[in-house]
Amino acid sequence: MTATMPADLPAQPLPVNAFLNSLVIRPERSADADAVEGLHAAVFGPGRFARTAFRLREGVPHDPDFSLVAFKGEDLVGAVRLTPIRIGETPALLLGPLCVRPELKNLGVGKTLMRRSMEAARVAGHRLVLLVGDLSYYWPFGFRVVPPGAVEMPGPVDPARLLIAELVAGASEGLHGKARGGA
Repeated sequence: MTATMPADLPAQPLPVNAFLNSLVIRPERSADADAVEGLHAAVFGPGRFARTAFRLREGVPHDPDFSLVAFKGEDLVGAVRLTPIRIGETPALLLGPLCVRPELKNLGVGKTLMRRSMEAARVAGHRLVLLVGDLSYYWPFGFRVVPPGAVEMPGPVDPARLLIAELVAGASEGLHGKARGGA
């Protein structure tokens, strides 16, 4: 006798790895800009424009080689951008925004986007990535709190949330200066 699932039982959600495997992750294209901006607006709201990290990115295009989007079918479900900056005279990348549709959080979309974008930047020869975020989330990607006074931001930032990751060991040694947008 073969057991069958009763029709009235709810379908089980896809395992996380099956969901991630169903995504198309690729570099962001100019045609994606409106959808990405719509996702940013939905996730972060209008207050995003006042944030210090936004001010650092303002007027500086993100790097399309390392800025990725995740699609499930035709639907944009996540995006990450990396923007060229300088800290003093040291080139770096600013990570953000990283966002995922709220109903799809905790499925690994953001982490997958992070890993792929940072690896692409490392392979291309970039050495440092800066961001403003929660250490508990970004620690596994190699981010650490910036030493006090090492990086001057263009506005207020909680020092515990100013994080940096070395894509090359020792790249942040002696790092000091004002962060500004541009390569």
